[in-house]
Amino acid sequence: MNINRRRFIKVSSLTAVGLPLLPMGSLLAVPAKGGDSSPVLNEEFYRAFKDPANSYRPFVRWWWNGNRLDAQEIIRELDVMKAAGIGGVEINPIRFPGDTDDLGIATLDWLSDEWIEMLKVALKGAKERGIVCDMIVGSGWPFGGEFLSRNDQSQMIALETRNLQGGKTYKLSAQELLDVVDPEFHSKHEDKLKELVMVKLVPMQLSDLNSCLDLTEQIGGDSISVDVPDGEYVLYYLVKLTGFMAVINGAPGAGGPVLNHYSKTAVERYLNRMSDKLKEHIGPLGDYFRSFFTDSLELEGANWCEDMFEQFKQRKGYDLAGYFPFVLFKVGEMGNASKEAYGADVSDDLRELFNRVRYDFEDVRVALFKERFIDTFTAWCKENHVQSRMQAYGRECNPLEGSLSIDIPECETWLGSGEGKEFSDEDYRRGRAYSMSNKFVSSAAHLSGKQIISCEEMTNTSMVFNASLELIKIAGDQSILSGVTHSVLHGFNYSPAEAPFPGWIRYGTYFNERNTWWPYFKLWADYKARTYALLQHGQMQADIAVLPPLADLSMKFGFQRDPFPSFAYPKYVFQIWEAIHQNGNGCDYVTENIIEQASIENGRLVYGTRSYHTLLLIHVEAILPNTANKIKAFTAAGGKLICIEKTPSSSPTYQQLSGTNEAIDILKDTDSKLAGTVPAPEKDFVKWYKNIQQQFSISPYVEMDNASPFVSQVYYKVGNLDVFFFSNYSFREEHLLHAKFNLSDKNAWLWDPETGKRYLYPTEATANELVIKLGPSESKMIVFDEAIRGEMFNARQFDETAAVTIDTPWKVELQGINGKTDSFQLDKLVDFGKREDLQTFGGAILYENTFLSAQHNRRKYLHLGEVYGVVEVEVNGEKVGLQWYGESVFDITDMVKDRENTLRIRCVTTLGNHLKSLKENKVAQQWTHYQPFFPMGVVGPVRHV
Repeated sequence: MNINRRRFIKVSSLTAVGLPLLPMGSLLAVPAKGGDSSPVLNEEFYRAFKDPANSYRPFVRWWWNGNRLDAQEIIRELDVMKAAGIGGVEINPIRFPGDTDDLGIATLDWLSDEWIEMLKVALKGAKERGIVCDMIVGSGWPFGGEFLSRNDQSQMIALETRNLQGGKTYKLSAQELLDVVDPEFHSKHEDKLKELVMVKLVPMQLSDLNSCLDLTEQIGGDSISVDVPDGEYVLYYLVKLTGFMAVINGAPGAGGPVLNHYSKTAVERYLNRMSDKLKEHIGPLGDYFRSFFTDSLELEGANWCEDMFEQFKQRKGYDLAGYFPFVLFKVGEMGNASKEAYGADVSDDLRELFNRVRYDFEDVRVALFKERFIDTFTAWCKENHVQSRMQAYGRECNPLEGSLSIDIPECETWLGSGEGKEFSDEDYRRGRAYSMSNKFVSSAAHLSGKQIISCEEMTNTSMVFNASLELIKIAGDQSILSGVTHSVLHGFNYSPAEAPFPGWIRYGTYFNERNTWWPYFKLWADYKARTYALLQHGQMQADIAVLPPLADLSMKFGFQRDPFPSFAYPKYVFQIWEAIHQNGNGCDYVTENIIEQASIENGRLVYGTRSYHTLLLIHVEAILPNTANKIKAFTAAGGKLICIEKTPSSSPTYQQLSGTNEAIDILKDTDSKLAGTVPAPEKDFVKWYKNIQQQFSISPYVEMDNASPFVSQVYYKVGNLDVFFFSNYSFREEHLLHAKFNLSDKNAWLWDPETGKRYLYPTEATANELVIKLGPSESKMIVFDEAIRGEMFNARQFDETAAVTIDTPWKVELQGINGKTDSFQLDKLVDFGKREDLQTFGGAILYENTFLSAQHNRRKYLHLGEVYGVVEVEVNGEKVGLQWYGESVFDITDMVKDRENTLRIRCVTTLGNHLKSLKENKVAQQWTHYQPFFPMGVVGPVRHV
């Protein structure tokens, strides 16, 4: 057995409990011409790709809306999902959506006997259908419950200030001080407890902590008395809030206050309450569930546990209390730092001190969260023989290290209006479906040896009924580029068939059998399943390690509310990895801990299975001494070091203050060809990184002569296969790449995830030089293998110069989702979304016309031009095919006659425009009233050759 095959078996053994393993038959030798034997072809991988198991298929978040459940409906929905190509469900009880007809169906409390009976129906039905089951812990997010004791509820220390004039005596009501502290929480829990815990009088011009007057001993009375000396002063006071946040959209039985994630005892009590109740009724949990899931943290600023000061002193060696009011920020919207001006004017020296203490506090807080929540959660999952799945990022976590210990780390991808249309250098969110957390999570998975990188995919709150399959493909392809290898779709609503249209909708995208494009959904599901079936058994390649300025962020601002932080620091931090991949390299984010724990081998930084020849620092100013020493050793061994804009010069910790550590200079005595500082990118990031490649002689995995912001790649090694996934995430522009791969002695194949077929790919001058045409929204999976025999790939060639436009009037028939039909003639094809008389349509548009075709021997094609929707084409009564994304080009050679030909096009639209017109439908209006009318139909021009 060779090492590649041995690694394959090891990877396969990581497959989730109860999921099928790939068959391990003998490798198939493909004979070469002339009687010689060509190298072997890994048939196991191809069989997994061609006929993917359910475990690779997209899963869905199955919202059990309000726990208004019925056994027959549960089974009906499982059948609907199975038929659509969905491979698994995440059972997710959630609050019933407002303004929705509940049909008089009673609600069931989470974990009640009646609710568990419905759960048993779902688990049995899923197992019978080969559908994999996950389940969320609790309900909504972050989890909690009405049953929590006060001590088990989330806690926060909140800062407030009040300016006081000197030379006066103030008697401040304690209740008044408490009442002022009322942060703008998104999900308030009204039954919260407030307690004054610290009060200090601080001079407005603060340069010496000894000038502060501690008034904390007065706490406990009805008021605080303050004799203010001459001058201007600020009263700093801290308030402990307990039970301040309610579970977001918690279902009955699991709503109420959020759990204190910083208390191991509280976390264990909560988790065991859930598992004990389930095991009592259904037996061993591992027999039914693949994983338990923890959704977005979003703790709105929770930062406290009763032993925080003790833990801080134990870990950092000094007292936090005296610095604490100056380390915290006032809490604003959703736990973000308030943007208002407040507090004393602090001297530069003291500001540096506070920043260093803040770094230490963040370090301790994040460590406690990991130990007491993440580690407790993963241990509980292991004890119950299920895997842990978690979105382990946010203000409470290091955005990378939080995911290291999770069995199935998860990130998230959102749908918006910019994807496919733009890709902004100025605004990270524009044009990107993946969130900033994706690359951190996938990097953590690579560093900890995980193959399954899960994604809450197609989260959609702005265009729920306007998401087309093409947009879904673009967003899903971007997920793959960011490192994702599995989708959990957001989501499938539990919604009885008899519920008034459009049904029970807690969230979108509208993955529902009532959706117009639902009959075509399986095409996308098959595409994703085949892609994941291959990538989950490989290892994404990365030769560059990227260190973001997490220490500086922590010092100056504290960790942010990921995946949508208040700001990016620096503003380009999340775009660097994109430019690296767009230029043919691969990268992982790393942390200082990862660098310190890495070894140096042959001039490379090695951590686990990851090996990097280049380390890139993004605007890093503060760095730990041990990290700096490891980087120096790395460059001394021949590793390449690139610092963007800044070079580290100091340590972030309190312990290294006052010159106890010599100045950090990691570029000292380095070769300018191997190490140096480069300017920050301002625009054209692709070109910016290309210059870095040339300056430091960085060889890419694949060199592309026409790199574009709209085109990127990701490279995997799967056994002895080299797999490159290329994607064009532009709706309208095609891209032609001349690609030269840094490989030899292998042949290029195209593996088609839509059909499961594979073809030899035509090459240029050498076997590793290809021309890759990527049409709008198109992806290609290029696989390099040692096998040499197979069918050759032939791309469709539409000759623009010979195209003839069909410009005669079109017969049009409308088949509306509401059952209404209409027929009329269009002199010219139009965008229905721009015509007031047509823009509220939703359903199928049937177009009919005729065209003449001249007799010739070449192949004949039809090009529909600009299309918005899924299209099916018939010529002379024969089905030609359908297209659900990208260029609508059809080979009509075998259907066309040397005479007048009849052309019929069926275009299935999205539903958003129609729902926008349903003024009396509260559910429809909730999701669409603020939206513009979206494009619809075949806009053309329709041409043939």
